[in-house]
Amino acid sequence: MAPPEASTLEILRTHSLASVAGREIERLILGGEIPAGSRINEQALADRLGISRGPVREAIRGLERSGLVVTVINQGSYVRKVSAAEALELYDLRALITGEACATIAANPPPGALARLKALTGAMAEAATADDAQRYYGLNLDFHAALLEAGAGPRAQRIYADLGNELHLFRRRALVAPENMRESNREHAAMLAALRSRDPDAARRVGETHIRNGKRRFAASTPAVENDQGPPQAATGGEPGHARPTPDPPRRRAPRIARGR
Repeated sequence: MAPPEASTLEILRTHSLASVAGREIERLILGGEIPAGSRINEQALADRLGISRGPVREAIRGLERSGLVVTVINQGSYVRKVSAAEALELYDLRALITGEACATIAANPPPGALARLKALTGAMAEAATADDAQRYYGLNLDFHAALLEAGAGPRAQRIYADLGNELHLFRRRALVAPENMRESNREHAAMLAALRSRDPDAARRVGETHIRNGKRRFAASTPAVENDQGPPQAATGGEPGHARPTPDPPRRRAPRIARGR
């Protein structure tokens, strides 16, 4: 029997590896390297990361809890995909959380919060002027994370982050057009002005309006065909972490999901 110390070290090592694996798998999913609807190949991911399948499996369970992955009994785990209709509902939920965070900040701005949001708004203006959609998108995520950090508790931040994870791909596409980036950042500037006004009700309205405008931009950028995507396809082989679709889909349909705004 292994000494207790060895067991403890092994547990810590496994959990640490699972955390690292989870971050890398999330990056692959959000970056589109593992597409929505595809089956997750645990062994291929383990080989890619140079670790055993145990931490990969644990990482996938964590991603399932955050809404990026769904497991179908007797079929495996898949990257979730959402229909356009489901994505619209996620926007509505994000609007409520954002509005509440804005109202909280306006009532009592934490030290440094408004300066941080102003700096991010300025950086996004530069990215929009340069038509740098990738940089703008990253700064946009930072802006909303900073907003929630200043105006919401840990649980609301976690819920908001999970909602955002499901929308990442959609949100990216909705902000690619230069005019959308500029419109979005004008709304950020309006949010900042409302926060400075110390009027919680006005700040809530402006915050909710920004997310609902994002919903409108998303709807305008989403082909109607995405409203009715089929179930994830079973997979074998393919790129590390992916699977190649086969003619016969799983008998149980996995919930659909989207990533991005």
